[in-house]
Amino acid sequence: MAQPRARGWRIAQHLAVPALAVAVVALLPLAKAGTAEGTDRWTPLTPAKVSFGQKAGPTTTAQLLGFNDFHGNIDPPTGSGGLINGTPAGGAEYLSTWLTKLRNDAANNGVRNSDTVVAGDSIGATPLVSAAFHDEPAIEVLNRMGVDISSVGNHEFDEGVDELKRIQFGGCHPVDGCQDGDGFSGANFPYLAANVTNKSNGLPILLPFTLRFYDGVPVAYVGMTLEATPGIVNPAGIKNVNFKDEVETANQYATVLSWLGVRSLVLVIHEGGMQSSPPAPLDPSGCANFAGPITDIVKGLNPAYGVVVSGHTHRFYTCQLPNSSGADSLVTSAGTAGTLVTDIRVTLDKKSRKFVDASATNVIVENGVKNADGTWKTENGVPVRNPDLVDPKIKKIADKYRTAVAPIANRIVGSITADITTTATAAGETPLGDVIADAQLAYTKSAGAQIAFMNPGGIRAPLTYANSPGGEAPGQVTYGECFTVQPFNNLVVTQSFTGAQIKDVLEQQFVGFGGQTTQRILQVSGGLTYTYSASAVPGSKISNLALNGTPINPAATYLVTTNDFLANGGDGFTNLAKGTGRVTAPGFDVDALVAHLGTGPIAPGPGNRITRVA
Repeated sequence: MAQPRARGWRIAQHLAVPALAVAVVALLPLAKAGTAEGTDRWTPLTPAKVSFGQKAGPTTTAQLLGFNDFHGNIDPPTGSGGLINGTPAGGAEYLSTWLTKLRNDAANNGVRNSDTVVAGDSIGATPLVSAAFHDEPAIEVLNRMGVDISSVGNHEFDEGVDELKRIQFGGCHPVDGCQDGDGFSGANFPYLAANVTNKSNGLPILLPFTLRFYDGVPVAYVGMTLEATPGIVNPAGIKNVNFKDEVETANQYATVLSWLGVRSLVLVIHEGGMQSSPPAPLDPSGCANFAGPITDIVKGLNPAYGVVVSGHTHRFYTCQLPNSSGADSLVTSAGTAGTLVTDIRVTLDKKSRKFVDASATNVIVENGVKNADGTWKTENGVPVRNPDLVDPKIKKIADKYRTAVAPIANRIVGSITADITTTATAAGETPLGDVIADAQLAYTKSAGAQIAFMNPGGIRAPLTYANSPGGEAPGQVTYGECFTVQPFNNLVVTQSFTGAQIKDVLEQQFVGFGGQTTQRILQVSGGLTYTYSASAVPGSKISNLALNGTPINPAATYLVTTNDFLANGGDGFTNLAKGTGRVTAPGFDVDALVAHLGTGPIAPGPGNRITRVA
């Protein structure tokens, strides 16, 4: 069974074989494997199970415990995000307990090998208890709960490549130092980044894979993030690296590893899909009406990748998806925030060194107390947590950081009149998006700002009217709640644009204009209105663009506020990088929201600024 390693553990002990493979991969031509014809739908299975063929000799078994998109959720997530089909779930203290339970279950059933594998986004977009310390708390609890392997995800790059390397190898933060007073030794597990390479030399920025041996059978774990990462993180922190095609990279390493005698591979990838099978609830271990980018990735994979641990979409599933041979690979995801763990069991042939079979089941990380009638106990609308399911060694770490951050997190900063949700209108406008855009406009009014835009992906949670565990009264909002909504500490910047450039910015919300690959509807401040046609050709979708009822003049100049993520061209909005005269406001985007809520109570946004027509 995998055990937590000492704080002094270093990645160097994993380096020799990957270094040799990297050198060989650099010489290989880029070529995608042929893709097999497959269906876009799969039958729900609980658990998913794949058979890879007849065994040739004695076998051994192993357990892989997978999860993804932890996002520093040391505390159980609140609201619907902390429920799996009504079951309260998540939180590091409980996740660790369930990992231990599952490891013991495997050991009691004769499975001697167990590794815990994470498919990215363990850090970034995290609650204040972790983010206030540059996500060192998240890494400390993952170390302590025995994570063995992780791929990078897009959020591992939120603070840039240099900060990711500090997270891997340790050391005090270059600006804030060692805030908790006891140093930081980095992740005890290797972060794998096979498809993230230095522009200067073409080599991966971190290890591309690691090897595990199960009773003498080598299994390679190849890790990567989605190729589209540059479009969803701040460009400033990744300017010196490339993000390569997932299939090409995976298959290059499969080729080299086969030369080294490794015939069983696990792809740990921060990209995924989702199942959809109305009516709810969805089966956590199902694969109903499945679709998403991971399907095409798997279709191109070398069949040696018998297991794919995926993430990014925050959805749960266990699937059998066709690889390049037309046979199936096992593909899993455990949702988000540590609310689920995927229990994967594999059988390996000792003679051929190949997978014989694999199965997977998603297990809910239950953390609640049940009433006598079988319902979940709540107090003031918040689930009552089960103290018997708390891992004391994780609680000790968590309590240290909770105590340190509590005076900041629990400070009342403002009030609201009702829930302010992220539920979008038909046009893609949300009540909370309206409020945040208004907040940023108000924050920069003194600089002459007239318009504000907010990226929807930067809004991570709703604001709820009911009291939260912080103890404030209904309607009151704490700083910690604001930070959960906007956890990125982006700067607030104001730039000059012509009216014609503003129209181009709005046209770039849609696929096919200015290199945009994903539709993203910007949230806009009060006074700006426009209509878009869903059926119009790219570049001609926007009409009736006006500010305070007056049509936007293409030749006039307007002052526009955004966060610096957008101003640097994030989310594919390269036209927002064309502004001039950039002025940076003091503080961060969360400070703008805090200031706005302090003028409250603030009502939900009206959702009437953007109109969609056919």
